[in-house]
Amino acid sequence: MKHAVCFAFALAVAACSSAPPAELGLPAIAVPADNPQTPEKVALGRKLFFDRRLSFNGTMSCAMCHVPEQGFTSNELATPLGFEGRSLRRNAPTVLNVAYHPLLFHDGREHALETQVWGPLLAGNEMANPSVGHVIARLRSLPEYADAFERAFPGRGVTIETIGQAIAAYERTLVSGNSRFDRWRYGGETNALDAAEQEGFRLFTGKARCASCHTVGERSALFSDFKFHNTGVGWRRAHGGAEKVRVELAPGVFTEVDARALDAVSERPQPDLGRFEVSLEPADRWAYKTPSLRNVALTAPYMHDGSLATLEAVVAFYDAGGVDNPGKSALLAPLGLTAAERAALVAFLRSLTGGNIAQLIAHAREPGTAYE
Repeated sequence: MKHAVCFAFALAVAACSSAPPAELGLPAIAVPADNPQTPEKVALGRKLFFDRRLSFNGTMSCAMCHVPEQGFTSNELATPLGFEGRSLRRNAPTVLNVAYHPLLFHDGREHALETQVWGPLLAGNEMANPSVGHVIARLRSLPEYADAFERAFPGRGVTIETIGQAIAAYERTLVSGNSRFDRWRYGGETNALDAAEQEGFRLFTGKARCASCHTVGERSALFSDFKFHNTGVGWRRAHGGAEKVRVELAPGVFTEVDARALDAVSERPQPDLGRFEVSLEPADRWAYKTPSLRNVALTAPYMHDGSLATLEAVVAFYDAGGVDNPGKSALLAPLGLTAAERAALVAFLRSLTGGNIAQLIAHAREPGTAYE
């Protein structure tokens, strides 16, 4: 009970201040001067995040791909389903700690949380709204939103800016640090990690070379350089992919299916050239943004296409040096890890789960979040 009260107080402070307080292991959050945090904005943003009426046919909300109980992503599918069951080409990234990302989406095409939301709202295979004006008109037609927008944005009402600012304000409260790793490295708790996890960290920053992209600082760690790298996953998918596909028949029950048989009854995969689609630089073909590894044990499946189901599979992929292709990052090479070293790395990665995940979920599901 004591921890729940403290967390509620922290959320209230975060909502009232210009920048939410940083958790142990995380730097301060930069909040735009034109969108300071307020309790009213956060409450409105949370309501919008869970409201299915923001989609064209009233069936999809942001939270249906970013499920609080699933690490604010979607654990059940490699890539989520959008409007009327349409397939999406990329895995849903977690929105935990998204406030720290200088560029958004796997290809970095958006620069701010305030504008990012309009991508899914208008994408024909996601929430499928025909226009910005359609979304604004829909919200203006719903009586309960008139007062909510007036409280959050006095005199401004429902606009393209206020919709984005409200959702961004809520997303900036989804900050999660104070993991066991943070308490060990930054909090001085020498017993917060066991021997295997500490060995995993030594490998992470040494032989396994993970920290080359998933950076760790002296005072904080975001576990990402937020740059774009070609690991070969996108190249392999574009050039035919694997011969076998792992399919989950029931929770925890998997089988392998011939990829050609599956393709015969599946929607044809959409082309995906990664960062190249934004930069038009040939060197960026099949390069994707380095994800943060915070809370990574909660956010399976992995890679931009959700093609790796477990942390063990991810470690094995990088141990093999990724997938060779003409543009593969020079940072990748076979590592020669032993089975014990691979297990230690996975143990370390599991220590990165934030200390407040249960409270963030509880706050997301508080009564009053209608139309989930």
